[in-house]
Amino acid sequence: MANHKSALKRIRANAAKRLRNRYQAKTTRTFIKRLRNVVSKEEALALLPKVSSMLDRLAKKNVIHKNKAANNKAKLSKFANSL
Repeated sequence: MANHKSALKRIRANAAKRLRNRYQAKTTRTFIKRLRNVVSKEEALALLPKVSSMLDRLAKKNVIHKNKAANNKAKLSKFANSL
């Protein structure tokens, strides 16, 4: 167990950040799946900017790697344009 007050605070802060990161990452994965299941091009193109923004935000906060975000965005935009 931590011996310093600052270490205890850091443990609490890390736990809060971890929960927030997990929630945002899970939400983004859900939106990616939702976009993948869309059948109309208009709906896909409407959803694409929102998903891209979510991926950018996760990459900016280092929740996911920036190249993973870029790869996901490229694949999703290719999918949306191919509909």
